[in-house]
Amino acid sequence: MHAPLDEAAVRERAESYFDGVSPCHDFEHVRRVVATAKRLADETERGVHARPRDVDRDVLVAAGWLHDVGRAKESRGEIECHAEWGASEARTILRELGRTDDAFLDAVAHCVHAHRFSNDVEPDSLEAELLSDADNLDATGAVGVARVFAYAGEYGNTLYDPDLPPSEDDTDAGETSFNHFHKKILHLEDRMHTAAGAALARDRHAYVESFLDRFEREASGED
Repeated sequence: MHAPLDEAAVRERAESYFDGVSPCHDFEHVRRVVATAKRLADETERGVHARPRDVDRDVLVAAGWLHDVGRAKESRGEIECHAEWGASEARTILRELGRTDDAFLDAVAHCVHAHRFSNDVEPDSLEAELLSDADNLDATGAVGVARVFAYAGEYGNTLYDPDLPPSEDDTDAGETSFNHFHKKILHLEDRMHTAAGAALARDRHAYVESFLDRFEREASGED
């Protein structure tokens, strides 16, 4: 038998990695992701949206707190991929906290490595799917809207350009905040892995669509 996860200790260690990180990916983002992951796990285990499935809560919660420990290093240009580095660092942290069982460490590391939107590592466990969904859900809905514009303010990006509609913007991420919603945020609903994630994504997606409709009408002087 392995000792249960000391969630408070994992959270405390994780928080120490976030000095100077952008508000788009700060520790409050991590807290939201963990809360959402727990909600999705509850609904998955109860079979709210599909047949019930068991979730390894220790794996999911540990990975949730640790999934972005590499963000600061990536922002400083010290590493290329915070998810890949974070997977290795998660192993180190958990070993130092007394969890040395390889199966557990492998499972957490995979969740951390596979959570990133833009990498090519597909989640191959339920816990990795739940974490990926929770992380992507934080980029949509009202919080997602706030994060897009926080990013724009941080980097001086244009919010909206009526002369550059999304259909004529050939960049991957979008030249403007408005276009970024169309290039990325509105596609998150299709990236959900779990039934619980998909249900929540539909609601948040609808909010973003409504917001963008209102935003465009106001920006063009119609409202």
